[in-house]
Amino acid sequence: MSAVAPLPFYRRAREALADTRLQSALDIATGRMVNARRQAFGGLVEGDAIRDHARQIRAHTVAHLGTYLDQFVAQATAAGASVSFAEDAAAASRLVVDIARRHEVQRVVKAKSMVSEEIALNDALEQAGMQVVETDLGEYVVQLDHDHPSHIIAPIIHKSRADVAETFQRELHASDEEVADIPQMTAFARRMLRTEFLAADMGVSGVNFAVAESGSLCLCTNEGNGRLSTTVPRVHVALLGLERVLPTAQDLSVLLQVLARSATG
Repeated sequence: MSAVAPLPFYRRAREALADTRLQSALDIATGRMVNARRQAFGGLVEGDAIRDHARQIRAHTVAHLGTYLDQFVAQATAAGASVSFAEDAAAASRLVVDIARRHEVQRVVKAKSMVSEEIALNDALEQAGMQVVETDLGEYVVQLDHDHPSHIIAPIIHKSRADVAETFQRELHASDEEVADIPQMTAFARRMLRTEFLAADMGVSGVNFAVAESGSLCLCTNEGNGRLSTTVPRVHVALLGLERVLPTAQDLSVLLQVLARSATG
């Protein structure tokens, strides 16, 4: 599914500011997320010290990025993975399309990946003749709506429950009962997506962290779609920015304490 061409920025801004339904959805969502994050960090013993430690780990890693990337590649390759580098968005998309073609992929499921959004991977795969389905619930909704995610951890922060119900009924022919409330809509989406997981030839995911000492990938998700996308299809492609590398599993344990609380909401 390809998104519609974007309108000029100032026109979109004026329309968004005048949209009372949108403003209400944003007020509710942002207020909930800010409060949830504050509460999550409030319960973390020595939270400031942990955040400082996490910052030091990231700064050290970036300062020695070449060393840790080499270590990660060596360990991941030894474990059976194939690691490729791309110099820009177009090259990254070509790499993924080439992998899909080599494996005769026809259907692709995707876990949440902002890198894939940045490199316009969906468009590249679709232009190569493949069907692509987003499986993160928020990303699934914006894809059905021919829209774009509006927030890095809350793709449909700009949509209300009524908006989602309307999309499911228009695009997937959901019944009134299937969109009666949030649990019903979630169950409906789960049924729709389960068939996609089972039929997919390739899964694409993002990566929260890559551990240099072991060549391991860490993917954090609050939905089961991440695990299904990476384990059910016969091919898995993981997309990560170079800065996602960490030296050790011990470093990962520090970063996860911060990441999980910052993603609360």
